[in-house]
Amino acid sequence: MRRTPQRAVRMLRPCFFIFVFQTKLPGVGFLKIHAPWDVLCREAEFMKLKMPTTKIYKVSQGSSIVEKVNMFLQKVTAPLQPKVGENQTENEKHLSYPFSREKMYLILVLSLQILYEQWASYSIFYKYQPIGLVRKYFGEKVGLYFAWLGVYTQMLIPAAIVGVIVFLYGCATVDNNIPSMEVCDERNNITMCPMCDRACSYWKLVTACGTARASHLFDNAATVFFAIFMALWATMFMEHWKRRQMRLNYVWDMTSFEDGEVSHTHPFSVTKLFDYKSLLLFCLFVCPMQIFVTLAIVFGVVLYRVSIMTALHMSSTPTFRTNIRATVKTTAAIINLIIIIIMDEVYGAIARWLTIMEVPKTDKSFEERLIFKTFILKFANAFTPIVYLAFFRGRIIGRPGKYLYVMGSYRMEECAHAGCLMELCIQLCITMLVANTFVDERNLINSHYLCFSGTFYGHLFCVFVSFSYLVIQFGMVTLFVASFPLAPLFALLNNVIEIRLDAKKFVTELRRPIAVRAKDIGIWYTLLRGISKVAVIVNAFVISFTSDFIPRLVYQHMYSPDGTLHGFVNHTLSYFNVSHFQPGTEPMVPMHLGYKVDVCRYKDYRDPPWSDTPYEFSREFWAILAARLAFVIVFQNVVMLMSDFVDWLIPDIPKDISIQIHKERNLVVELFMKQERGKKYRNTVRDPSPQPLRSRPSSQA
Repeated sequence: MRRTPQRAVRMLRPCFFIFVFQTKLPGVGFLKIHAPWDVLCREAEFMKLKMPTTKIYKVSQGSSIVEKVNMFLQKVTAPLQPKVGENQTENEKHLSYPFSREKMYLILVLSLQILYEQWASYSIFYKYQPIGLVRKYFGEKVGLYFAWLGVYTQMLIPAAIVGVIVFLYGCATVDNNIPSMEVCDERNNITMCPMCDRACSYWKLVTACGTARASHLFDNAATVFFAIFMALWATMFMEHWKRRQMRLNYVWDMTSFEDGEVSHTHPFSVTKLFDYKSLLLFCLFVCPMQIFVTLAIVFGVVLYRVSIMTALHMSSTPTFRTNIRATVKTTAAIINLIIIIIMDEVYGAIARWLTIMEVPKTDKSFEERLIFKTFILKFANAFTPIVYLAFFRGRIIGRPGKYLYVMGSYRMEECAHAGCLMELCIQLCITMLVANTFVDERNLINSHYLCFSGTFYGHLFCVFVSFSYLVIQFGMVTLFVASFPLAPLFALLNNVIEIRLDAKKFVTELRRPIAVRAKDIGIWYTLLRGISKVAVIVNAFVISFTSDFIPRLVYQHMYSPDGTLHGFVNHTLSYFNVSHFQPGTEPMVPMHLGYKVDVCRYKDYRDPPWSDTPYEFSREFWAILAARLAFVIVFQNVVMLMSDFVDWLIPDIPKDISIQIHKERNLVVELFMKQERGKKYRNTVRDPSPQPLRSRPSSQA
């Protein structure tokens, strides 16, 4: 039987006080339900909420070296702790026990003003968060989110420092980089083939001097070291969070908590749809639609790049013809960013609609399905342009005289001489810098609407909005960090502001969400773990195929006459006879450089036109390809083995927490055994009359 709102109100009247508030909006009202103290006590006893008892014991700090180091660090970081009461007695703890109306308990009162002054203020950005107070006011779920964000931001500090060191190393060695020096040397007089048909003409390699020097800042010998470091960093971050989460579970008395979930019915549905129908819809309709839309967007941006480059080459204005590559790269990255922001809203609405159609039985099931769908859609939306730049652009273009065309006349775009790594850096930089402003404003609007609207999933969405963006950011920090070592620094600067911005949003902007108990961050941990594993493979392919690290290594050890990189640029360029251009594709102004060009150069490993196999892949190409594949296999296995070793080396539960949990259990048993003995003694004193002894029945033979 379906319950009407009037029937539900009548059922609640014996236990609750109901107040109805009308608003100026037609059809919109608010229903406030006040529960008396006796009802709250009864429900707390039924849910077995663990409450602190009057028994207080001191937590032993131990005498080992690790405990002494921890005590020293606590004294050093004392000025960074917020000025709240919970940080003054860290060595004392109340014993907790499931709530009972027959026993004494404590109630902790929290002032919102303390959170505003010691948490939601930008002036104390350098201090730690009062996670205990956040949990007491907003519940364990929100407290775990801010605890995870604090650990993530703290762990970004060493990653940002190492990334800056890698970048500074590139800046310090750019003047001594032999390939860059050869590109910038005008004495080489290398003439390159046109970048497009008809409108583009021959050009000098020396004009790419700036791009070659800038690429060295991100593509140098320290890149491999930084990729290995970030893989181990991701593993240490996950292990550090597991230990921090276990410590919070102990402090918050959540070690024995089990998810007791309550089923809910979707308020807008009449009949329940089966889960397989929504899953079938997601697999057969949403995923193919996303693939089609994503490919269409990428293809549209490719056409934009090709058409704008051709138009700028044909322009008679010298200003437009000077910085063609920089203009095309920057504008294309901004267009990609705008499309990502728009499609994020579309994919988020689709994910919520599909999850609502499934009508999950519990809030946890609803949240996990919503997170999974939203993550898949938004992750693909954010990383498709980046994956295209890293692994596909410039690899399916053909060669001079036999280029690949799309839509009949549009030639596939190629990378600069230094590769597509610089464009990948620009895309990541713009996405991480510019997107933060739009994302923060959008999250504030969406969170305000859903958390304040009173929808049945509003309290889930309050944390979900910020969590989804930070997981995407974690992917940008780890997946393509080999091409952009400054990504951890940008993420660190953003998260320092993000913590206080979210805190102020929860304290001043949003309605207080429903306090939800939780002992972990749920499916988010699984997604983060998966990203950290995939990051090893992605960085291996970025180093091997996107950068010139492997070609430089192969040339230096196999083809260099003196074991250095002298002659590397000439080794990477192939020859093309300009008489082999297809009709209608040769430059309109062949004398643009002031002399006739008979042979031009292009970046590839192919045989020259005067060989027995003209324009076929050379032996150097196959040797470098084999080296690249070997590097991917070795890098992936070595780094994953090191990550698994770090995972095995660091225990999930801190030793002191394990000892204290065991000690607390013994103290709780001892406390209540003592109470039971005292109760029996009092009963004996009140009724001292001896009980008659019952005779034992005799056994019959």
